[in-house]
Amino acid sequence: MTHMYRRKGSGGKRPVLKLVVNNCFPESPKRPLLRKPKNADVRPREYLRPDEVERLIDAAKSVGRYQARDSLLILLLWRHGLRVSEAVDLRWSNIDWDTAHLYVKRRKNGRHSNQPIDGRELRLLRALKRASKGQPWIFMSERGTPLNDDTVRKIVKRAGEVAKFDFPIHPHMLRHACGYALAAKGTDTRTIQDYLGHQNIQHTVRYTELAPGRFDGLWD
Repeated sequence: MTHMYRRKGSGGKRPVLKLVVNNCFPESPKRPLLRKPKNADVRPREYLRPDEVERLIDAAKSVGRYQARDSLLILLLWRHGLRVSEAVDLRWSNIDWDTAHLYVKRRKNGRHSNQPIDGRELRLLRALKRASKGQPWIFMSERGTPLNDDTVRKIVKRAGEVAKFDFPIHPHMLRHACGYALAAKGTDTRTIQDYLGHQNIQHTVRYTELAPGRFDGLWD
């Protein structure tokens, strides 16, 4: 709507007419903010049991063009409690073939460590290295570059869908799976802390708190 008003003149000056235009269009309704659902709303827990990890590995072996790479990726994420950024940064030079150890360089100011590689991992690593064509990184894309974080997440998510999990799977669940598996074996908290590279032991305690068998025998 347009309003017209007259400003009072002063000093003999001619009054000036001004037009004021009000906004005639109603404000558009605000769209509701789309919030990311909480983890607890989409999955029952943030870790996988060892048998579920094996399901995930088997699923990765059955889908895609890079089955050997993808299944080994999931295995190492689990057995060494790797973050995605740590996994994509792995190089062949991280492996000591003579002693069968993997040098794990932790992120987030974590503690680095040399971790043993078991026979299963070693066989798969050797097979993948033979097909690596001299590339320095262990996990490569089809473009000849290291895998990026997003690709790793898609690989793990797809394996979870093929394995028919009834909740979405993400890579960090495999790091948690490592911690819970070690706690279930009775590994002491300090050792788990060093293995996962935690600076603060409070980040490790959550695994031992939920260890199965922790309260067994209390009522015997």
